[in-house]
Amino acid sequence: MSEHQDCPFCRSRNIIIENELAYADHDTYPASPGHCLVITKRHVPEYFQASAEEKAAIWSLVDEMKTVIDKTHQPDAYNVGVNIGKTAGQSVPHVHIHIIPRYEGDVENPQGGVRGVIPHKQKYVKKVRV
Repeated sequence: MSEHQDCPFCRSRNIIIENELAYADHDTYPASPGHCLVITKRHVPEYFQASAEEKAAIWSLVDEMKTVIDKTHQPDAYNVGVNIGKTAGQSVPHVHIHIIPRYEGDVENPQGGVRGVIPHKQKYVKKVRV
């Protein structure tokens, strides 16, 4: 792993599971119990700059972490996502995928899920065509 002194993912690793190109760690500021990150071992600033092999490695670990979280936390559902770029909310410029376990009643109305990143777009009504 290359060292970038200003990158928390390069300074330390608390590995839950790993493969050759990526590892999973607990989120420092979890949105819910079991919230984890899957992170590339190589310092890559954003998802679209990762190699095809790195992308495959991180998504493989997302699937493996779901099994781990299912056993340890028994969530009802999941949100899985990646912030790409500062405008999208990426605060650490190193590729990482969020695995956020969801629990019945953790929010009043979860409709729209990840659309909530733009709050006024989260709630929507499907228009029925006749």
